Amino acid sequence: MIKILIADDQQLIREALGTLLSLQPDIELVGTCGRGDEVLNLVQETQPDVILLDIEMPGMTGIEIAAQLTECKVATRSLIVTTFGRPGYLSRALEAGASGFIVKDTPAAQLAETIRKVYAGLRVVDPALVAESFSVGACPLTDRESDVLIAAQDGASVASIARQLHLSQGTVRNHLSNAIAKVGAENRFDAARKAEANGWL
Repeated sequence: MIKILIADDQQLIREALGTLLSLQPDIELVGTCGRGDEVLNLVQETQPDVILLDIEMPGMTGIEIAAQLTECKVATRSLIVTTFGRPGYLSRALEAGASGFIVKDTPAAQLAETIRKVYAGLRVVDPALVAESFSVGACPLTDRESDVLIAAQDGASVASIARQLHLSQGTVRNHLSNAIAKVGAENRFDAARKAEANGWL
């Protein structure tokens, strides 16, 4: 039996995936949780072979969890199952050590087959996402430019961003200007929107 754990902040999704996958003769659901910061303890308790991770969860993201599992050399393999099929998320998930990345509208039979492949040690990625990732390219932003764009998303002023990130206002303006140019945006809000849409933030 392939033991799986499902981590998703939406209860309906957890229950639906759990019910569908439990119908498979070789897959056993050993646990679920709705917060990212609950996952590692649950992994230790239940010892799943494969964990299905949503990306956006309270406490910790699925990508951060995948990275921690990799760093801790935990035997559990991680499979990102997300609504957000963004190229930037795909590359970040694979860099974090995830064994697979698929979107939630994948048919149940295909999801089960993906779990079997991940369990067998293969890396499985939605082919459409791979093609899109190549067309979009790698994230052009530096870590600091990303930090500044994230801080700018809520409409914060340059002065406020500078205080928050412990930078000078001139440095913040430079980072914003560079980020706007790199993503081909009209202003910082457009840059943040485009970067978010590509999964770079």
